[in-house]
Amino acid sequence: MNRKWELKEVLDIYNGPLLELVFRAAKLHREHHNSRKVQISTLLSIKTGGCPEDCSYCPQAARYHTDIEKNELMTVEQVRSAALTAQANGSSRLCMGAAWRNVKNNSDFDQVIDLVKTVNGLDMEVCCTLGMLTENQAKRLADAGLYAYNHNLDSSEEFYKEIISTRGYEDRLETLDNARKANLTLCSGGIIGMGETSEDRCKMLITLANLETPPESVPINALVAVEGTPLEEQKTIPIWEMIRMVATTRIVLPGSVVRLSAGRTEMSSEGQALCFLAGAGSIFAGNKLLTTPNPDFVEDMDLFNILGLKPEKAFANGKQPKTKFDEKGSKEKVKWSRPDHKIEKNIEYSKKRKAVQKGK
Repeated sequence: MNRKWELKEVLDIYNGPLLELVFRAAKLHREHHNSRKVQISTLLSIKTGGCPEDCSYCPQAARYHTDIEKNELMTVEQVRSAALTAQANGSSRLCMGAAWRNVKNNSDFDQVIDLVKTVNGLDMEVCCTLGMLTENQAKRLADAGLYAYNHNLDSSEEFYKEIISTRGYEDRLETLDNARKANLTLCSGGIIGMGETSEDRCKMLITLANLETPPESVPINALVAVEGTPLEEQKTIPIWEMIRMVATTRIVLPGSVVRLSAGRTEMSSEGQALCFLAGAGSIFAGNKLLTTPNPDFVEDMDLFNILGLKPEKAFANGKQPKTKFDEKGSKEKVKWSRPDHKIEKNIEYSKKRKAVQKGK
């Protein structure tokens, strides 16, 4: 049975003396994980831009004016080539992301099924982040050979309402539950630096830790403020906050792999080293995370060599899924919630985009 965390005790951990916090997290990391091994994932945007959501941080939202170039769904050949390149550079997992609100039972989803089969056939762990999905859709992905499904909670339920108005927090949790019912491993974490409080950060960790089965992977992202989004003026968080968050995540979710995710281009090598010491056991590698910059493979391997870290092999923590016969999806009618609150800043930036388009 999982330990049920309370907010006060997690806040006490988070706000403790930093060096003591890192020391405690480092000890726990070594009890549950091989501290010399780091799982490397590559994040590939298989369908970019045009998302109908209003996430304040996201440059792929159609309603904001950013310089993101829209791309249609990638072909099997394109994804296979990208996967082989990532694999050659040390990645054991390919995470494919599509800028969708939710999965729809159409030809695009059929194509994603083919993409999953292709990457699984290369003996790589396959992860997808496609938005909300039903239990039937999760089962199709699992039967195709999907290893993990990513669906971040982003922040606490309270702060979530400050950054997103186009979907509900409960839909995030239901999607995680649907993926778990299909026997998929879960990848779910959040973003810090959006203006949330330390209490919001701890509440998010508690929500994840108190799930019946916590996520196998927990990405911790530092906000990358993108021009044209409502959070474009947010300041980059200090590296100390990232280290503190990684260490707290390690303690609250001892069995999960903590992934040092977005924002690494703003972190020094020394800062990243402290994150690894504090319990980070995974990174996203490659020069781009969907649409935002990221250190390249060579830079990461240089750091690994300095720190004595080694890439972890695929399926080190679970068996490779077998691809099964694909029964085309059901004709179920999917209905997700539409919250009735509005976020003024998101509306303001949506109007800016319309004004720019009108002036062209």
